[in-house]
Amino acid sequence: MKNKSYIGISFIVLIFGIWAIPKIVAKFQKSDLIVIGPVPEFDLINQNNKKITNKDFLGKVYVVEFFFTTCPTICPKMNESMLQLQNEFYGNPSFGIASITIDPANDTPQVLKEHSDLLGVKHYNWHFLTGDKEYIYSLANKGFNLYAGENNKAAGGFEHSGLFALIDKEGKIRCRKDAQGNPILYYDGLDTAGVEAIKEDIKKLLEE
Repeated sequence: MKNKSYIGISFIVLIFGIWAIPKIVAKFQKSDLIVIGPVPEFDLINQNNKKITNKDFLGKVYVVEFFFTTCPTICPKMNESMLQLQNEFYGNPSFGIASITIDPANDTPQVLKEHSDLLGVKHYNWHFLTGDKEYIYSLANKGFNLYAGENNKAAGGFEHSGLFALIDKEGKIRCRKDAQGNPILYYDGLDTAGVEAIKEDIKKLLEE
């Protein structure tokens, strides 16, 4: 009788194991998101006067944007989109945001702290970053290939992209394909569809 019970239990365990294996494998396999390349190295100061580098984000899925606090045009919409991401992944230690100012002369750590408080930033992995202007412009234009520059004819005196870069846990820039099968490279932070797309893809990367 004991042998029969043992065989029955063993059979159930075996069947459960076979059923569970595909789910475990699926959880840890790579998603269909394209690898664009490694994130450029950066070394900046956050709103709490703490040094933050790309290495601090290793093991986390995070989003990068370039902005400035006095921006009168697209930044408020970008802020709104980032707040949606914060709310979607609030409390998840494996998620983060890097908001890098392109106006470091004005956007000191104190100003960035006031700005983050005004926005209602609560996620401890959301870093507002500042540093040397030429360093930041090189990081944006050459490192990420996301345009940022000064223009006294532009509203606010600066121009920049409204796109978000998505970085995986290994420090690689990732993205989805468009309808034609081409990589989109970056996500439109000004568009509802773009924000929904990056939400979906963050979830995929968090599962990797």
